[in-house]
Amino acid sequence: MSDTAAGSGGFLERQFRLRENGTNVRTEFIAGVTTFLTMVYIVFVNPQILGNAGMDKGAVFVATCIASAVSTLVMAFYANYPIALAPGMGLNAFFAFTVVLTYKYTWQQALAGVFCSGVIFFLISIFRVREYIINSIPKNLKFAIAAGVGLFLGIIALEQAKIVVGNPATLVTLGDLKQWPAILCLLGFVVIVALNYRNIGGATLIGILLVTLIGLPLGLAQFQGIMSMPPSLAPTFLQLDFSRVTEATFIIARPAVRNSDRIRHLQIHHGPPQVSGLPAAQLSILRPILT
Repeated sequence: MSDTAAGSGGFLERQFRLRENGTNVRTEFIAGVTTFLTMVYIVFVNPQILGNAGMDKGAVFVATCIASAVSTLVMAFYANYPIALAPGMGLNAFFAFTVVLTYKYTWQQALAGVFCSGVIFFLISIFRVREYIINSIPKNLKFAIAAGVGLFLGIIALEQAKIVVGNPATLVTLGDLKQWPAILCLLGFVVIVALNYRNIGGATLIGILLVTLIGLPLGLAQFQGIMSMPPSLAPTFLQLDFSRVTEATFIIARPAVRNSDRIRHLQIHHGPPQVSGLPAAQLSILRPILT
């Protein structure tokens, strides 16, 4: 067992230069678990949001897992940075509620827009154009964009829980807080905030699981087993529809998707840069590009 551990440490040391960066396997393991628990809620929330656009939730669930795993492994083994990547919560909400439900695109047509924006993003990243664009945006505006996306997601959550409802005079008004969806939403929010305040790892996941368990006997959630084969990707895989590619809303939505797709969902390992395996000098170069 000790030989296995030594061999594992030797591989990790050679691959990631742990000692050179002032860290060790134990520190990185704890940081990785903490990062996973912080981000894993995306695996459950992303299918729920994109399901509003008509996408198959099972296929979205599998795609979210694969995209997160592959992008994180590429960041680890190719870039050698301690950064985990996953789909951004702002982008999926924009996709479902703005492009599909507001602009009346099918999700296949909206997916084509995401594909086109991805190609453009890839090209401007290769030629470092994106770095210049990001650096030209004032810092206060970057903070405002992040806050705006957070408020956008917040109003969606409040509407889904019926805490706020539509009103012809004021657009939104307070819903019935005596209904179980509203009660559980507020309870989950309080639990997550309290656990985060106490720096408990996986606070968001714990809050989601608690509310789900309470919702089971109330009929607000359905138990479908603990383990099963993963759903098929077929319902959404390469389902691209370019029929509206020349329309004005498609052209407008495409850069909007890319603007929303900052790496706000990245989670840098806890602790100072040297402890997390990322030298401070490299982090100072990387931060304005990624944020």
